Amino acid sequence: MNKVIDPFYIAYRGAFGSLLKWPDLDAFWQVLSAQADKGWYIYVTAETPPTKPASAEQVRAFIEEIDSYLHREHDEDYCGIVYADSKTEPAYIKIYDPGNLGVVCGIGREPIFPGWVISLLPPRSLAQLPPLADKVKPWWRRILSGG
Repeated sequence: MNKVIDPFYIAYRGAFGSLLKWPDLDAFWQVLSAQADKGWYIYVTAETPPTKPASAEQVRAFIEEIDSYLHREHDEDYCGIVYADSKTEPAYIKIYDPGNLGVVCGIGREPIFPGWVISLLPPRSLAQLPPLADKVKPWWRRILSGG
């Protein structure tokens, strides 16, 4: 019997592009702010997922605060810690915490979780994220585990 995987988890593992430069992030925040009334869930991944979307005012306030936080705590000449499934029509955004970057690129089986997820999909606990299928394990794990 095939186990149905929640759309939030499927989207979590989808394709994302990095907002590598600070001007890219600035432009993206404008896009997101213009779409603030679409029903965004703002999920602080260390907490229980929200059950209702944020208001447009809450989304805009979050954008302002997270932007200030990222600039203050990620004192680099590049951004590279915010990822979106689309830079013009986003539905899923991952924001990594500059104070807990670990191995964001996921060299091992599971990378660290982002600090925040902004999504049009109702969020689910990332602690319950189903494991990766064997076919997407790193090549050396497939070889060394005999599968």
